[in-house]
Amino acid sequence: MLDEAIKRTSVLQSRLKDEGISHAVFTSESSIAYLAGFWGYLGIEFGRPTMLVVPAEDAPIVITPLMESEMVSEMTWVKDVRTWEDIGQRSWGRALASALPDAPSEIWIEKNDVPAIVRNFLDERYPDAKIKDIGPILGAQRMIKSPLEIEVMKQAGEIAGAMMAAAHGSLRAGAHEYESAIAVIEAGTRKAAGFLTDKGWERFVSPMIHNLQILQSGKDASMVHRRASVKAYEPLDPVYFCFCNMAQFKQYKLGFDRMFHIGGVTEDGARVQQAAIDAQQAAIAVIRPGITAEEVAAAANAVYAERGYQTGYRTGRSIGVAYLEAPELKAGDTTVLKPGMTFAVDGGISVDGVTAGRIGDSIVVTETGSDYLTQYPRELLVTDA
Repeated sequence: MLDEAIKRTSVLQSRLKDEGISHAVFTSESSIAYLAGFWGYLGIEFGRPTMLVVPAEDAPIVITPLMESEMVSEMTWVKDVRTWEDIGQRSWGRALASALPDAPSEIWIEKNDVPAIVRNFLDERYPDAKIKDIGPILGAQRMIKSPLEIEVMKQAGEIAGAMMAAAHGSLRAGAHEYESAIAVIEAGTRKAAGFLTDKGWERFVSPMIHNLQILQSGKDASMVHRRASVKAYEPLDPVYFCFCNMAQFKQYKLGFDRMFHIGGVTEDGARVQQAAIDAQQAAIAVIRPGITAEEVAAAANAVYAERGYQTGYRTGRSIGVAYLEAPELKAGDTTVLKPGMTFAVDGGISVDGVTAGRIGDSIVVTETGSDYLTQYPRELLVTDA
């Protein structure tokens, strides 16, 4: 993984030279992981920024809190690791200024991801510098995944499959939503552990599946992104699992969703769920090199319209080291699909306060179409009572 990070950084530096950009500052965990090969477990929400400065002509510089520097130095290939402290004169602002030119005319940052405290520092320290967005430049580079990245994402897909099987097995009338969440976390963690060793760089990769489980059941199934609660399942309940903030491995994130029904399914529930499945499958059927992102969305939207439903959802999003990358499968996105692009592709319908139909998979675009990264039956899923 670190060898790939070195190559990616070299490609980026060539692009910086072509664009006349002297330095770029990266603050998002996903970009730092992509280029420098490491990530932390605290991060900016604690007021402790970690940054990566990539000059066009010189070696990259990592800026990290002193307390995390030992782990960072072990994880990254970057040799220049500059530390800072919470108190005294060795501040992160001083460390960042030491990595930038004295009086830059422009500073390239990730505008959509930069923490407010970092942006405020740059505005105050360099009032005459134009702040420009490096995000689209690195985003374009990240669109096409390497064979190694795809292999890691396939492993993430196997982990997600184990999680979904555990979710399925937890469902019965009288069981509770939080019990399903516990089963998901355990199954995913055990599967992820099987892909790891305790040697070298991998010893810093945790197998632990984490984040709050997105789960809705019963009449709440029409809601989106509710978390697992103490609610008990009842017969005929629809139950929706979304793993989009949990199905990940070595920083690569997938999209993965399934809807189940406890012991049986109502006529309305079956009709809505089948429409969602058919819309998703229509979208995946047209995915191939040369088609545009919005054409994929149009294929799904045609199914919704034919069945008499409307949806406010995009059909999909690009995935990788971030939960949301470019492009998106939605109207107005004219990006042309290419082999190596990876997407979460969804089918989704909500009937407020009644039921919902949802399904989601991750795929990779191939030379002739697409392959699934996630595997679980794509059909009406009804559990035993």
